[in-house]
Amino acid sequence: MKLELRGITKRFGSLVANDHIDLVVEPGEIHSLLGENGAGKSTLMNVLYGLYKADEGVILLDGHVQNFRGPGDAMRAGVGMVHQHFMLIPVFTVAENVMLGHESTKIGGLLNIEAARARVREISSQFGFDVDPDAVVEDLPVGVQQRVEIIKALSRDAKVLVFDEPTAVLTPQETDELMEIMRQLRDSGASIVFITHKLREVRAVADRITVIRLGKVVGEAEPTATNAELASMMVGRAVELTVHKGPPQPNESSLVVEGLTVIDPRGQVTVNDVSFEVRGGEILAIAGVQGNGQTELTEALVGLQPQVRGSVRLNGEELVGRSIRHILDAGVGFVPEDRKEDGLVGAFTIAENLMLDRANGAPFVKAGNVQRKSLESFAKEKFTEFDVRAPGIDTPVASLSGGNQQKVVLARELSRDLSLLVAAQPTRGVDVGSIEFIHKRIVATRDAGVPVVVVSTELDEVTALADRIMVMYRGRIVGIVPGDTPRDVLGLMMAGVTSETEGAAA
Repeated sequence: MKLELRGITKRFGSLVANDHIDLVVEPGEIHSLLGENGAGKSTLMNVLYGLYKADEGVILLDGHVQNFRGPGDAMRAGVGMVHQHFMLIPVFTVAENVMLGHESTKIGGLLNIEAARARVREISSQFGFDVDPDAVVEDLPVGVQQRVEIIKALSRDAKVLVFDEPTAVLTPQETDELMEIMRQLRDSGASIVFITHKLREVRAVADRITVIRLGKVVGEAEPTATNAELASMMVGRAVELTVHKGPPQPNESSLVVEGLTVIDPRGQVTVNDVSFEVRGGEILAIAGVQGNGQTELTEALVGLQPQVRGSVRLNGEELVGRSIRHILDAGVGFVPEDRKEDGLVGAFTIAENLMLDRANGAPFVKAGNVQRKSLESFAKEKFTEFDVRAPGIDTPVASLSGGNQQKVVLARELSRDLSLLVAAQPTRGVDVGSIEFIHKRIVATRDAGVPVVVVSTELDEVTALADRIMVMYRGRIVGIVPGDTPRDVLGLMMAGVTSETEGAAA
């Protein structure tokens, strides 16, 4: 089925998320929609899927104009969508999830679960999915859950399939398997739209590439284009994609974690007896699929988790049981994974956000009063040093792009005398150009002799920054390996396969 989008425009108030976008996807083609987070890719596909109604433009399938009033209309017309965050009911079986929303019944009104099981087996056999229709979804690995999402779409005879950032929660091996599935679907005649911001993946699987920047199509490219060429189209300027760093120069400073266990409010153990050391002048990158205890671990290091057992010693001082204020005053810098929720106050200005860690005393507060001249001088200096793109230091941070918001967080955290830097997902939702800048600042912190802990689900980022890599799976350490460990080995470890090199270089 041929998909055409003509002049699609979608506005949210004064924000133009999609600006007269044209896109053509031929039958039997994988067409990648490439762009940074916030470029308008997902908005465009939500228009296609009937979740949003376009303010201008038309959707055509095989030349016929479509007027979708919701996802049901889109599905009936042959459009299926595999969302980044799975739309599955965890306690239902595969067959129950597949039939949900278009249930068939037997005589007497009973659900025809046998028909759903047969459909799952049929599609699984056709594409080699190996999915048990009676398996409960919450018991399945993430990669298999994604196959269930694909089966759901195919069971409704989807001829146009949209994959929205589908590799965000997959290991490298699962990503490779997904790409092979996409190729099979293409070869069967399906039209596939692959939304991503990952250059490696788009070059590996796409037949054609359309690049979107700030809601507009800025060009098309072939998969033979280099990463640098694609990145420059996404950002609008040349970008240095390689992280340049020399060998680590370890010193006596250190973070020593022993037997750390974190228990969440439900009583579940999210970090289970974790021990490791980070020396001054090195970067330890923590890798793993999202949801394997990394978030809770970083929060425990900075005192944000209430139920913690074990020991966290920074230069010999025990931090477990100390207040967050004490930990910050001990020189711990923290870049949280959710900057809007935990790193910034949106209604505050850039200058006000730059003093959040130090609002309890000199140099910015005296006798309960903000020292405006000191704050203004400091803020202007960091505004320039960190290349924050905004009208000025009095701009509310809520109005900044994701990359500039992250620069404000980094400017604040890196402007103190640090004994430790903990950076969780430091480039999430950030454009390629800002990623380049952020990586340079993290490496510079390491080169200044500070122990650095980086948590990232982006394996390219992990391998680019790390001197050593610690892989977590279900709250435990699978292994600690050198920074140049091959991706396929790391991928297996992320899936829970214990490395023979566990503990090496620990």
